[in-house]
Amino acid sequence: MDNNTLDLVLDVKVKVTVQLGSCLLPMREVLALTPGSVIQLQHRANEPVGLYVNDKLVAYGEVVVVEENFGIKITELVGKAT
Repeated sequence: MDNNTLDLVLDVKVKVTVQLGSCLLPMREVLALTPGSVIQLQHRANEPVGLYVNDKLVAYGEVVVVEENFGIKITELVGKAT
């Protein structure tokens, strides 16, 4: 792939998602959710979170706070040595 071809795709926007955790809830509990409800995730607080690009897992990382926003510090690329 030459540089001109690569330049065409470098500005294409992709969906980046960080998955903090998940859980299974019966619909009854979902319908009972209200502001202030707490949902316990099947993910320990000290475990890395998954970073997905267009729904494909590409890295793991740690949740960090940057000013008043959440961020992710990449700790491992999937399929790469750290």
